[in-house]
Formats: sequence, C-alpha cells, structure tokens
Amino acid sequence: MTRHIGIVAGSAEGAALCYRTICLEAPAVLGEHNHPEITMNSVPLAEHMRYVRADDWEGLAGVLLESARKVAQAGAAFAICPDNTYHQAFPHLLPRSPIPWIHIASAVAEEAHRKGFARLGILGTKYLVESPVYPGALKEFGIEREIPDADDRERVNDIIFRELVNGLFPEASRLYLNEVTEKLKGRGCDAVVLGCTEIPLIVRPDDTPLPTLDSTRLLARAALRRALRR
Repeated sequence: MTRHIGIVAGSAEGAALCYRTICLEAPAVLGEHNHPEITMNSVPLAEHMRYVRADDWEGLAGVLLESARKVAQAGAAFAICPDNTYHQAFPHLLPRSPIPWIHIASAVAEEAHRKGFARLGILGTKYLVESPVYPGALKEFGIEREIPDADDRERVNDIIFRELVNGLFPEASRLYLNEVTEKLKGRGCDAVVLGCTEIPLIVRPDDTPLPTLDSTRLLARAALRRALRR
C-alpha cells in the first residue's frame, strides 16, 4: 500500500511536471506502470495571482485551504504545492489544513545539504526571491543564499509570467537565465535553485554555469518517498 498524494496546482506547467515526475519515477520502486494514487486540484492561476500581487498571503492561504480540503476528501494523506511562491502562505495555511504538507524549500534544502553546497543562488519570481521562504529553510543547514539584482529579478519575473507559465520557452530567455546564473556564480554561489517550478522546463543542467537544484522534481521525489513510507 502507498499513501495517496494530493497536488495543489499553481501553474499548469509546474503542476504537470511535478505529476509527471512522480508517475515516471515510481515504477522503479513499485513496478511497471505503477505509481501512488494522486489527486490534483487546479484553481485558475488568475485566482491565485490576485492575492500574490496584493501581497495577501493570508488570502492566498484561504484558496489553498479549499484545495487541500478537496484533495483530502478524495483520500489524499498529505499535500504538495509545486509553486515556490505560494509557500509564503504556508504559515497561515498549515495550522488550518486537514492534512500535512511537504514544504518545497525544505526538500531543496535537504538535497543541497546532502550534496554539500554552501551558498545557493535562487532563481524564481520576484515575490519568491525577496521572501523568507528559502532563507528559513536553508538556515537549518547553515546554507547561505544569494538572489539576482533588482533589474534581473524584474526580468526573470516577466519571463516566468509572460512566457513559462504559458508554455513558451524562447532560447533568448534560456540564455538570459544562464547569464543571471553566471552572475550568481561570481558572487560565490556553488549551485543554483530552479525556484520557479517552470524554470526546469527551459534551463538545461548540462549548459548552466552552476549545478542545478530542480525544486519541482525534488518536491515530487519527496512526495514519492513519503507515499512509500509505511
């Protein structure tokens, strides 16, 4: 028996990558064509962004809570959210949730610690990189973090919301993300967090100036491990 996984979706691209990762990696453990039961609730991104843009994380928590209730009613034993930015709502969400959650930044921090990284560059929305989501998770392991400068934060944010969440992956944007990563490397980072769950769809680890920590797939793998836990 495996535990039922609940996915509370952010963007379609990030949620689909997370779901697909669980389904593709589970057979190595569970056997051919096998994976834990998964229920996903997908509220329109527009409904989430209304609260994100207003810096209203308690309001966003209310929307995520309704999704948590739905996946719990469907039988999910725990939930994940493949959207780094939304984790700013977790302090308001977790005390009210009917089921526990896996925190995406915790999954990344654990992997960074396992690999011995000391300073991480964070790529993601401006709402994420300017937030306490990653500093809080990394502090437990004594890992430092750097974020892009203000101009780069704005341009990366535009790439995410105008292109990536819409399934657009221009080569010029991929190369620009590499340039931002090169700057983070110059500031002493030894790895970069792909902290927007769509960024792994455009960044190529074999052509990136730093080793990558793929938050989407690391969250999916953490969920798979928990689902397998007796």
